[in-house]
Amino acid sequence: MDRLKNFGFLLKDVSRRYVLRFERHAAAMSLTLVQCRALAHLEKNEGISQARLAELTDVEPMAMVRILDRMEADGVIERRPDPDDRRARRLHLTAKAGPLLDEIWRLAALTRAETFAGIARAEREAFVGVLERLDTNLCALDAEPAHAGRPVARTASGKSRARRLPTKQQP
Repeated sequence: MDRLKNFGFLLKDVSRRYVLRFERHAAAMSLTLVQCRALAHLEKNEGISQARLAELTDVEPMAMVRILDRMEADGVIERRPDPDDRRARRLHLTAKAGPLLDEIWRLAALTRAETFAGIARAEREAFVGVLERLDTNLCALDAEPAHAGRPVARTASGKSRARRLPTKQQP
């Protein structure tokens, strides 16, 4: 059997199990995965808008509002007026977020260690390198229309073009 045939299913299953494992660890902190992701993105992008955070975390804007309402009530984030748009608010972490982020990153490291148990460091590095290249390939394809049923070939310059599949000769 061609092992690559089930690549997408395997990738999705591993991702789902990884997320579930992280969520089990995070449950002890009473945080959801979405809250953890929001805090992690805010740590790197402090001062962004709610709309931008929703984009980064792939969460619907209305759902993000509820998540942020809870985190604001818990004193983890604060909304500040946007100096350029009086209708908008910018998101900032409070001092209370620091220990939470430390714990989130600790749990992420624990989950990674559990997932990569028994796998050599060189194999881990190679695996992550391949995932990064796959991500790069897929990001590049995002800007292009899908070529239904036709494989995509790369030109020497790296641009993609749809390959024409051989057609059967008519008698």
